[in-house]
Amino acid sequence: MKVIDHIKNANGKTQFSFEILPPLKGQHITSIFNNIDPLMEFKPPFIDVTYHREEYVYKDLGDGLLKKQVVKKRPGTVGICAAIQNKYQVDAIPHILCGGFTKEDTENFLIDLDFLGIDNVMALRGDAVKTETYFKPEKEGHHYANDLVAQIEDLNNGIYLDDELKNTSATNFCTGVAGYPEKHMEAPSIDSDIHFLKKKIKNGAEYIVTQMFFDNKKYFDFVKKCRAEGITVPIIPGLKPIATKKQLNIIPHRFHVDLPEALIKEIVKCKNNEQIRTVGVEWCITQSKELQKSGIPMLHYYSMGKSDNIKAIASQIF
Repeated sequence: MKVIDHIKNANGKTQFSFEILPPLKGQHITSIFNNIDPLMEFKPPFIDVTYHREEYVYKDLGDGLLKKQVVKKRPGTVGICAAIQNKYQVDAIPHILCGGFTKEDTENFLIDLDFLGIDNVMALRGDAVKTETYFKPEKEGHHYANDLVAQIEDLNNGIYLDDELKNTSATNFCTGVAGYPEKHMEAPSIDSDIHFLKKKIKNGAEYIVTQMFFDNKKYFDFVKKCRAEGITVPIIPGLKPIATKKQLNIIPHRFHVDLPEALIKEIVKCKNNEQIRTVGVEWCITQSKELQKSGIPMLHYYSMGKSDNIKAIASQIF
C-alpha cells in the first residue's frame, strides 16, 4: 500500500514509522530483525531502509604504492526490503540515490522493486563520498533529486529510457522526498530550499519526510512556509533521540541541525551515556506528544540500528 493511502486510511490518527540501516557487510539479517521485532507492537504501516553507496579506500601495497578500491560497507537494501515485507507483512521503503547510480542503474533498480511488489520509494540525491568535497553525480546519472523523481514518474507512465521498447508496463510507485526544516546545508536560504522542494513535488513526489530536528517550532515554521508556497502533500516529521554525549557535536556537524540550549544544558549535566539516553528519550517524548496533539498524521523515527530508545518513546505515544 502507498504511504499516502496509509495516511488517508488512518482517519486522523497519528501513526508510527521508523528507519533502519542495512547491517554491515558480513553481518546476518537477524541483526535487523532483532531491532525490528521490539517495535512491531506499535503497528508501523511501513519501515524505511537506507541505501549506502560505495566508498573509496586506498590499500597500501608497500614501496609507496597505493591501490584504489571500491568498498560498499552496507549492501542489501533491496533484499532487506523484500525480507521485511515477507516476514512482517508491512510495506518496506527503500531509499534510492542519485549518487552512485547511472540513469540505467536507476531504471533497473526500480524494475527489481516493481517485480518484488515494492511500491514506495524514497528519492534522495545522497551525500558526497568521503573523498569528495562536493557531491559529484555519475557520468550518466542525475545531479538532483527532482530529476530522479522525474525518472520514477516516467516509469509510472510507462516511459523507459529505451524509447524503442514496445508494450511497456507502467509502474505504480509512491515517491517520498526529503525536506529540511533548517534548510539543506548547500542551500543559500530556506526559501531557496523550498523552491527546489516544490520542484520535486511538481515532478511527482507525493510526500515529504523531514530531516531530524529537536525544536518543534522549526518544523511548524517549515510546514507553514511550504503551505504558503502551494506544497500540499503530507509532511512527515523525522525524529531522533540523542543517546550519547558525542552526538552533541556529531549531529550539528553531520546533519547541520541546531540543538536547543535547554537540551544541551540537560545533556551536559549528565554523568554518563545512560543518563543522556534518558534525557534524549524524554525530550523526544515531549516533541512527539506536541506533534501528535497538533494532528500530525505520521511520526517517523531514525533508529540508527537501535530500537530500545525508540521503543521507550513509542510506548508513551502510540
